[in-house]
Amino acid sequence: MARKYIRLVTEVPGPRSKGVHFRKERYVAKPLSPLAPFYAARAEGCVIEDLDGNRFLDFSGGWGVMNVGHNHPKVVAAVKAQAELSLHTDFTAVPYEPYVELASRLAELAPGPTPKKCALFNSGAEAVENAVKISRAATGRKAVLVFDNAFHGRTLLAMTMTHKAVPYKAGFGPYAPDVYRLPYPYPYRYPIPMAAIERRLLSLVDPHEVACVVVEPVIGEGGFIVPPPELLPFLRELADRHGFLLVADEVQCGVGRTGRFFACEHSDVEPDLICVAKSIAGGLPLSGVIGKAEVMDAPVLGGIGSTYGGNPVACAAALAVLDVIREEGLLARAVRIGEILIRELRALERTYPVIGDVRGLGAMVGVELVRDRKTREPDPETTKRVQLEALRRGVVFPTAGVYGNVVRFLVPLVTPDDALLEGLAVLGEAFAAAAKGPSA
Repeated sequence: MARKYIRLVTEVPGPRSKGVHFRKERYVAKPLSPLAPFYAARAEGCVIEDLDGNRFLDFSGGWGVMNVGHNHPKVVAAVKAQAELSLHTDFTAVPYEPYVELASRLAELAPGPTPKKCALFNSGAEAVENAVKISRAATGRKAVLVFDNAFHGRTLLAMTMTHKAVPYKAGFGPYAPDVYRLPYPYPYRYPIPMAAIERRLLSLVDPHEVACVVVEPVIGEGGFIVPPPELLPFLRELADRHGFLLVADEVQCGVGRTGRFFACEHSDVEPDLICVAKSIAGGLPLSGVIGKAEVMDAPVLGGIGSTYGGNPVACAAALAVLDVIREEGLLARAVRIGEILIRELRALERTYPVIGDVRGLGAMVGVELVRDRKTREPDPETTKRVQLEALRRGVVFPTAGVYGNVVRFLVPLVTPDDALLEGLAVLGEAFAAAAKGPSA
């Protein structure tokens, strides 16, 4: 099949990538282990070109960062313009307008009638940890509720809140105290009733000691799990009844990925706090906590902050991202991408018994691989083979799940239909090759 977007002109990795990899092995810490065997030279939209001139479709989006695509011209222009004005002052030293403008726009986008405020940081983990700090300050309580399959980051508290042990937690204990894990409804594996969540809560901790419940409206790293629609409304009622806060971790599922700017909008729920990061600044490090004004104002003056958080260049990029999402209709585009993905993946499901489940919300779509559809035993080995076969053919697919058995899609929302179909055709070839076994 002729390729329009993929171009492989050398073996992968090519000679220039091999040369850089030799130096990487010598100078970069071993735990930093890239998925791709090649090294990027440039990127645009949904395509990455490596040092040897090979072109790959990027369906990882930099782990969910590139919702508006690589090097969107409006984002690049905004970064250049701001860089010529100022690179840094620290907002808590000498403040600047782009921070205030971004905070106001995010506050206005947040769902619900309650007045909102915003604080900006650098990473998803920082946003989550600060959301917990704000919750503790607002409630005077300490305990934090999290869920099975959750991923909230790699810093100490966020790592504790994360479910998967290897590689995120292995060898890094002891962990933070007062974190309690609840079951997350997983329709394919264990579709638990809401009452079971409350029973677990009551068996673990006095709910009157809980500061907040932190939940991903759609599980990301833990397997792209779409919960039943009653989950967030139930958690809202539970939090209100026991006096703790509802925090939506939208680091991966937010900024338009699911077809709404915030994934919690699908449930018509107003969280007390929302965490955003990843795609909010088009590739620059930026995160934020958006929440009800009285909650956000609870910490003492100087109680939250970050030297680089809300850097003026990152804020300028984020403002451009918000413009692109609105002007280019990327929320509707996310819905369209999801429809194509679900349709084509279900066609693959009819051919390959290893596909146990196809699921998603908007453009946040996952394919779970199993050894047997009846037992639903996870199949991480075939998942890895599919991923590597796709890489060999020019498409970067990330995986996910506590068992490492989910192929997930984090395609830029600017990806054209023909690029999407080209990548899916390669995925079909990868499944065919993987079905022949490890030596295929």
